[in-house]
Amino acid sequence: MNRRKRIEVCFTPGEYDYFKGNFEIVVVIDVLRATSAICAAFDNGIKSIIPVPTVEEAMEYKAKGFLVGAERKGQIVEGFDFGNSPFSYMNPDFKGKEVVLSTTNGTKSIDVAKDAEMLVIGSFLNLEALCEWLEKQNKNVLCLCSGWQDKFNLEDTICGGAITDYLLATGKFTSVEDSSISAKYLYLSAKNNYFGFLKSSSHRSRLKKLNLNEDIKYCLTPNQTRVIPILKDGKLVQLQE
Repeated sequence: MNRRKRIEVCFTPGEYDYFKGNFEIVVVIDVLRATSAICAAFDNGIKSIIPVPTVEEAMEYKAKGFLVGAERKGQIVEGFDFGNSPFSYMNPDFKGKEVVLSTTNGTKSIDVAKDAEMLVIGSFLNLEALCEWLEKQNKNVLCLCSGWQDKFNLEDTICGGAITDYLLATGKFTSVEDSSISAKYLYLSAKNNYFGFLKSSSHRSRLKKLNLNEDIKYCLTPNQTRVIPILKDGKLVQLQE
């Protein structure tokens, strides 16, 4: 009988070192809004995304003529045309193009875990397709939550909990970390009404103050796409099965 694989949840990129090297697949999650925007981008025909952790790097790409989005603390960085709203990536002019993206939390997590054997992007938008794909891989999986400036956040943890719950239910996976068990139970508490459950979450409140309620609704609506973005040679591309 095959030994069960592990599925665990890491709450923040700051805790990644505790898990590093034990998982063949890392799923980076930043529900509000980077990984949702990345999934939306591929769903709308973008060719590839170059994630960069700093605004300085993003500016260098912009100077070279790239399409570049940059967001800090929920807002578009001055000098850039778009940030990390999923709706920005529904622009028909972006189809077939390469885009560079830098965000407060999501691209930092991608950078932290870029040396993983496989790094894929997770969100509520591609949840079902991602879970089904992960089940088939027969590899150890770590859900890396982007959090908020290296602090725990609810929405990423709940998404990680949804993946954990799905994989544990297959009987092929096990979890030994309290972070994973708590993420699963947070998900089970929230799953019938993400929007209501997250009503008082810090990041939702932050975005609401910026009049980004439509973004929030979109990002919390599961299974809008079956795309799975994967990191290849420093670029995110759509996984081809």
